Amino acid sequence: MKKTSSFISLFVAVAVFACMNLAVAAGDLTGQDPVEVKVRLGDEKGALRFFPDQLEFETGRLYKLVLHNPSTMKHYFSSEGLSRAVFTRKAQVLGADGSTIAEIKGQIREIEVYPGGTAEWWFVPVKTGTLKDLNCSIAGHAEGGMTGTITIK
Repeated sequence: MKKTSSFISLFVAVAVFACMNLAVAAGDLTGQDPVEVKVRLGDEKGALRFFPDQLEFETGRLYKLVLHNPSTMKHYFSSEGLSRAVFTRKAQVLGADGSTIAEIKGQIREIEVYPGGTAEWWFVPVKTGTLKDLNCSIAGHAEGGMTGTITIK
C-alpha cells in the first residue's frame, strides 16, 4: 500500500508540474509572428481621416501597427487609452527604402509621421475596452474628422 501511495503522489506531482509548464509555455508571447495592421494618416488629396478609422485588436496577440502618411502635411496618431492598454515592444521609424532608421522603446502616447513617412508600433494589448480617443492632435485636424475608435477584445 505504501508503494502505491508513493507512486500516486509522484504521478500527481509530475502531472501538476507538467500542467504548470504548459501554462507557462502558452503564455510565452516572444515567439509570436505579428499581426500586421496598416493605417493611412490622411491621403494624397488632403483628407483629414484615418484609413481605417475603426481598429480592432485582441489581448495577448502581438501586433505591428504600420502607420503611413501619404499626405503633404504631418499627422499624429494619438491615443492615451491605447498607450495604457498595451505593452509596447518597440516603435520603429522607417527610411524611404523601408530600412529601420530609429527604434523607440517604452510607453508610446503618440506618433508623429511626416509627409511620405512610415512608422511601425509593435505592441501586445493587455487590457480590453473601447477607446474613443484616437485623434490627430494637430490643431484643427481632429475637428476636421481625423478621429477614430479602437476596440480591444
